[in-house]
Amino acid sequence: MRKIVIAIDGYSACGKSSTAKEVSNILGYRYIDTGAMYRAVTLYFLDHHVATTNPKEVGKALQDIHISFKINSKNKSETYLNGLNVEKAIRTMRVSEMVSPVSTIKDVRVAMVEQQRRMGKERGVVMDGRDIGTVVFPHADLKVFMNADLLTRAFRRQKELLDRDQMVDLDEVVENILQRDKIDTTRAESPLRQAEDAVVLDTTHVTLEEQVDEVVRMALAKMVMPH
Repeated sequence: MRKIVIAIDGYSACGKSSTAKEVSNILGYRYIDTGAMYRAVTLYFLDHHVATTNPKEVGKALQDIHISFKINSKNKSETYLNGLNVEKAIRTMRVSEMVSPVSTIKDVRVAMVEQQRRMGKERGVVMDGRDIGTVVFPHADLKVFMNADLLTRAFRRQKELLDRDQMVDLDEVVENILQRDKIDTTRAESPLRQAEDAVVLDTTHVTLEEQVDEVVRMALAKMVMPH
């Protein structure tokens, strides 16, 4: 069976990353969490007090940012920033509140898209984000666009934060998601939009297992098709 590129796009807290991770495990593919890459850049900017409105500072900082992924002992992909494991640090509300504005910066997107394309050149990858099927890999073999209703997404994000020992009020989570949706869909650089040839997957009433099965089924169908 031929190796393919799987692009999973969609709104924040729809289950994109969880689905992409499971699909990559089942297929034996490499998983690339592009959201984590933007979170890592955001963390670096926050920790190094980079003025996001100063293109010179942003450009200089981007030269010092190297992001990679490593599989831990539990077979989970973790994000490394300049050789340091930042998986926990990038999932905090502090980063969540700044990641969308940082993602709108053109130089940041250009740098990350370049890294993502390099990572996906060998094929056999599952990549999730906001602009994978439209910008990073417009010729991806399988494109999935995920969505879910707002409250479902907010409960999922709150649970995710609780699992990391972060108590965040549901109203605050809803506000953060709405803000991110607005920034993601209206930004000038690579806004979040559904690719014309993407399959829409509404996960409101769908279990993680069901959404993973659906994506794997579609992927296997593509893998046996002649190129």
